[in-house]
Amino acid sequence: MNASKTIGLILLACAVLSGPIRAQNPASLPRDVYPDSHFRLPLPKRADLDDYGKKVFDELADPGRSSLVGLQGPAGIRLYSPRVAKPMSDANTYLRMGTGLDGRFTEIAIMVTARAMDNQFEWTAHEIAGRKVGVEPAIIDLIKYRKPVAGLGEKETVIIRFGRELFDRKKVSSATFAEALRLFGQRGLVDLTSLMGHYAATSAILTAFDMQLPEGQKPLLPLP
Repeated sequence: MNASKTIGLILLACAVLSGPIRAQNPASLPRDVYPDSHFRLPLPKRADLDDYGKKVFDELADPGRSSLVGLQGPAGIRLYSPRVAKPMSDANTYLRMGTGLDGRFTEIAIMVTARAMDNQFEWTAHEIAGRKVGVEPAIIDLIKYRKPVAGLGEKETVIIRFGRELFDRKKVSSATFAEALRLFGQRGLVDLTSLMGHYAATSAILTAFDMQLPEGQKPLLPLP
């Protein structure tokens, strides 16, 4: 073996031992984040999963699935535990698409949650999604910069107030609950609260695994 080949193998071994190998600029990602996944584990491989896991993998990797980020997001993290990934995916699909809640209101609720959790990845994805379904820039800024709620419609107002009380005060007042119940009904209010709870749980897993923004995506949430 010639000297240059030997040196190349030594450098490769050192890179493997020291952490993920990056084709990108090493400074663009934290040291313990993998470039294929953009989180702290490599993208799960279908071949490494059992039969049930392979079925879940195929479902979540389907390009026709209603996902904003595919496997470079919470679905890719959860695939390491397929029996978590499947019900969470089903819940996500229902809560985003199946409740009958208008898409504007859904995205407002998710943004309120993402802001309460201060999760950059979740906020950025859903600010973009919110704009696409017609959430007005003034409402986005109100949530983003934690401005007082004023001058909005009844439902927009109560979603923001409900979420802020739920996450910031850790208690929903009787008045806010009664107003939300009047506007959304019993099932609607359970769905709205479940939507916010689901995205709070998603934020937790994104934070723990240090989920990074897609390459080239500007962060949209102001954080310290």
